[in-house]
Amino acid sequence: MNTERDSETTFEEDSQPNDEVVPYSDDETEDELEDQGPTVEPEQNRVNREAEENREPFRKDCTWQVKANDRSFHEQPHFMNTKFFCIKESKYANNAIKTYKYNVITFLPMNLFEQFKRAANFYFLILLILQSIPQITTLAWYTTLVPLLIVLGITAIKDLVDDVARHKMDNKINNRTCEVIKDGRFKIAKWKEIQVGDVIRLKKNDFIPADILLLSSSEPNSLCYVETAELDGETNLKFKMALEITHQYLQRENSLATFDGFIECEEPNNRLDKFIGTLFWRNTSFPLDADKILLRGCVMRNTDFCHGLVIFAGADTKIMKNSGKTRFKRTKIDYLMNYMVYTIIIVLILLSAGLAIGHAYWEAQVGNYSWYLYDGEGYTPSYSGFLNFWGYIIILNTLVPISLYVSVEVIRLGQSYFINWDLQMYYSEKDTPAKARTTTLNEQLGQIHYIFSDKTGTLTQNIMTFKKCCINGQIYGDHRDASQHNHGKIEQVDFSWNTFADGKLAFYDHYLIEQIQSGKEPEVRQFFFLLAVCHTVMVDRIDGQLNYQAASPDEGALVSAARNLGFAFLARTQNTITISEMGTERTYNVLAILDFNSDRKRMSIIVRTPEGNIRLYCKGADTVIYERLHQMNPTKQETQDALDIFASETLRTLCLCYKEIQEREFEEWNKKFMAASVASTNRDEALDKVYEEIEKDLILLGATAIEDKLQDGVPETISKLAKADIKIWVLTGDKKETAENIGFACELLTEDTTICYGEDINALLQTRMEDQRNRVGVYAKFVPPVPEPFFPPGGNRALIITGSWLNEILLEKKTKRSKILKLKFPRTEEERRMRTQSKRRLEAKKEQQQKNFVDLACECSAVICCRVTPKQKAMVVDLVKRYKKAITLAIGDGANDVNMIKTAHIGVGISGQEGMQAVMSSDYSFAQFRYLQRLLLVHGRWSYIRMCKFLRYFFYKNFAFTLVHFWYSFFNGYSAQTAYEDWFITLYNVLYSSLPVLLVGLLDQDVSDKLSLRFPGLYVVGQRDLLFNYKRFFVSLLHGVLTSMILFFIPFGAYLQTVGQDGEAPSDYQSFAVTIASALIITVNFQIGLDTSYWTFVNAFSIFGSIALYFGIMFDLHSAGIHVLFPSAFQFTGTASNALRQPYIWLTIILTAAVCLLPVVAVRFLSMTIWPSESDKIQKHRKRLKAEEQWQRRQSVFRRGASSRRSAYAFSHQRGYADLISSGRSIRKKRSPLDAIIADGTAEYRRTVES
Repeated sequence: MNTERDSETTFEEDSQPNDEVVPYSDDETEDELEDQGPTVEPEQNRVNREAEENREPFRKDCTWQVKANDRSFHEQPHFMNTKFFCIKESKYANNAIKTYKYNVITFLPMNLFEQFKRAANFYFLILLILQSIPQITTLAWYTTLVPLLIVLGITAIKDLVDDVARHKMDNKINNRTCEVIKDGRFKIAKWKEIQVGDVIRLKKNDFIPADILLLSSSEPNSLCYVETAELDGETNLKFKMALEITHQYLQRENSLATFDGFIECEEPNNRLDKFIGTLFWRNTSFPLDADKILLRGCVMRNTDFCHGLVIFAGADTKIMKNSGKTRFKRTKIDYLMNYMVYTIIIVLILLSAGLAIGHAYWEAQVGNYSWYLYDGEGYTPSYSGFLNFWGYIIILNTLVPISLYVSVEVIRLGQSYFINWDLQMYYSEKDTPAKARTTTLNEQLGQIHYIFSDKTGTLTQNIMTFKKCCINGQIYGDHRDASQHNHGKIEQVDFSWNTFADGKLAFYDHYLIEQIQSGKEPEVRQFFFLLAVCHTVMVDRIDGQLNYQAASPDEGALVSAARNLGFAFLARTQNTITISEMGTERTYNVLAILDFNSDRKRMSIIVRTPEGNIRLYCKGADTVIYERLHQMNPTKQETQDALDIFASETLRTLCLCYKEIQEREFEEWNKKFMAASVASTNRDEALDKVYEEIEKDLILLGATAIEDKLQDGVPETISKLAKADIKIWVLTGDKKETAENIGFACELLTEDTTICYGEDINALLQTRMEDQRNRVGVYAKFVPPVPEPFFPPGGNRALIITGSWLNEILLEKKTKRSKILKLKFPRTEEERRMRTQSKRRLEAKKEQQQKNFVDLACECSAVICCRVTPKQKAMVVDLVKRYKKAITLAIGDGANDVNMIKTAHIGVGISGQEGMQAVMSSDYSFAQFRYLQRLLLVHGRWSYIRMCKFLRYFFYKNFAFTLVHFWYSFFNGYSAQTAYEDWFITLYNVLYSSLPVLLVGLLDQDVSDKLSLRFPGLYVVGQRDLLFNYKRFFVSLLHGVLTSMILFFIPFGAYLQTVGQDGEAPSDYQSFAVTIASALIITVNFQIGLDTSYWTFVNAFSIFGSIALYFGIMFDLHSAGIHVLFPSAFQFTGTASNALRQPYIWLTIILTAAVCLLPVVAVRFLSMTIWPSESDKIQKHRKRLKAEEQWQRRQSVFRRGASSRRSAYAFSHQRGYADLISSGRSIRKKRSPLDAIIADGTAEYRRTVES
């Protein structure tokens, strides 16, 4: 009995994953999946379901109700949700977007609350409270309060600046305007005032403010063209179309104002491609789908105006729902730093406890028997020890540096500004600078292991250009003159002879122009005529110029190429298409359009020429075209060779062919075509079968080659990142062939790469799962699992996997429950137990399978995931984060990349023509992919090195400063007496030692930016955490401990038996404190000088300036004048001037500093001489190194049989354009007067519904 199979079965188990389709929608429910096929339902389940349906008046998934032009409807009590206690608000969100955190009232309390959630700040607040208790305080309260106020103030100001910027951005969006019906008229209203149920009017090039139901537009049949760049990064236009009934009756303002339609639809969700709802109006219901919905974030194009009804507003819109959960991101160093602070706190407690025990023992042995030490309190030794424990907690609190976190924030803020100001990451064409949108992740840019990149708009420009073609076996497109001689340098073809040329085509083959103009080879003209006639492009005229509206950039590139080369598509109607052929206008009757879909991989058009001949023209992928060619095709092999050449140049190819059709043959076929067109069931399958009958025995004309233009510098960037041991995965919704082609174009893949596909690794993973299952036994507990590679060592491998295979392999396929589980209560306890065990087994299997997949994929040098959904992109990123514990970066440009960007440790948005949704959710943004190498290899590496150096030094200087108290305790009866003046303790971290280390954290660099790019191998130190880890931390602590010993014991020895020049002994406690403090300031400031790799005037000034500042302030604080004003706060009157006038004291200070620093100099010299790092070697020879060499792109090696990576993806539009054209719905007609429409509209509509 197989319990697993009984309890849960996979949907469509027997079907293989389809590489051509994007998997199910992210939010698709099990109920939706079950609706896809009939199943046998148990009787008890049927009874339960019927009872539930009788209780619910509406469909289960259609509970969102919208009433047009009726705001009061949405404020009814049953639409109100309790927000806080008795405060209620409507479940319908308003249209205002809120990304800010504070307002005027909440800023101070909320900000302080957030800051005190940070352990260090809360720790110092507790210390401040302890210092206010007289019995235990050993330091003045201001020693903690002043630094704490500075820290809190700086952080609050930074948070305030960030939040003001968010307020400005929100106001800018919320105060955009559009027209809304109010009081029966269209009135200008701000976006934030729009509510669900409002009827709005939008104009050409307007952003769509909410998710709206399209009611009518200025276009025929109320079509509306939208650009979805904000959603998916694609700039090609998509069309939406209103219901016929709303198109007819809702054109005028008065009819829109009285519109009272009622909508029931699905609740707000993140499914960009799906919508289910029903419009109830005029006692009739009309089904609604995604083709009738305009989504927020889209831009209306090529449509003068449109009207819509707001369904989802603000936070309920699909673009906002699709943005994913905002995650608070922290760096790896942040987590490590916190653990180190906790370690220091434990050390602090242990030290304080030890010293408190020492004090109790000393008090019992010495203090109680020394009458001159009696303090008048009469405490027992144990109680005195208890009080001294808290006293030492206060004294030694500087082990945990209060200024650490604020210093880190200042450094990160400065590094963010350096990124913003970097002119080498500024894109002048779009006036777009790089932008660090967060200030908390800079050093993590120097630790990236994996980059996950979108393709369209990120690696590519999403601009297609016609580069080459093969006609009748002859390749055209090289640089050659009209005499067919090749030239390295030749002028661009002049298209001035063609009145319809747009001048945008850069073409250099003059011989092709000669062939077209001479007409010697009829196949050449036939080739470009086919491009001009076989497509679904729309055309209109703007200022007398032709303007093409293509559903895919590929198709637009082909039609534009034909236009420039003399065959211009001019106009189309429902049944005709007009072409200018070398200046002569000819109109052809369109008899049928055989539309494209992902299975057919081709489209055809059947036309009747003016002479009465019938001809079929077809274009499509070579794999499907070659199967349908006539046996007698003399140029078949030559075209195949040309396709191989085009593929080796990573160009996207299509084959073109035609066929003459006899009148009788067409009439017979047309009957079948018309019957299939009106089939009530399986219409698409019936049409495809009819298409197959006519698309055979084709005559090959040739092939086109289109370049999907990469962004500048993409191959160079990928090459350098690979040398930095960063792996790049491409996650895209495009087809497998297209993604593979781009992989070769950007040199992620090479001719030497062995490519593995989904079906290949599925077998490998199944074998591995079987081996792991067989190993599970008694001995598995004693033998630890040994990781085994999936592939033999050596060789360059890449993985290309589709979304469908990804779901299959990761066991993420949607499942449907066995119907027996629909019962609400299990029948027995045994059944419940078995079900729980089965679920656990399935989860364990899934987790193991996912881990195996990640291990296998990480063995590959490159991974390309295609036809994946936004949720799958985020899932892949999360799997690598979870199982590899690696630092990840995701880069994209559209709303479909937002989830991935938010999931990765660092998200980068490409800002440009593709939209700003990804940018708004990213941590960093810039305009071109190539800037990524500078962001990581220069700014990221520098930030990591600076932060590590800063932290190591910061811990060192605080241990050196604080542990002097520890050594002093052995000589003062463990009495929690401080070794320094109180004001020195207060100002040490704030003034005396802060500026030099801050400047190192901001400005230091081991090598220049050019050398950082030239030697990407320098990047690996961050990936391996070599510069800051627990080992480095304890070395810094040990260094600080030794320094504190030297700082205490050398002056202590010097003061034991000392007489000054005047016969007086300067060996009092206050002079001793001044001596130690002076030696400490000189030592720690010179130490940061030794740690500085990049010297500037500012660094030198800060070091010597800090020392000078210390002496200046000390002499002021020790003056008699300030003592007279505040006698209790300033008690070291005259100490500095008295002590520092003794040469002996200066010699002591110099000796102490020298003993602290000289061993460091010796160790540094030996390490750089004997064990130099890569950066040390480059620094040593940097004068000899020339300017960065130009990266030489590898030459592509021609190889036969490369056609397997040919892309024929010239049809990225959805199915249905052919039907749109041939039905005439997209063709402009002279509109009848509205009165006439209304007069007989009802009867006409009834006929439409009945048909």
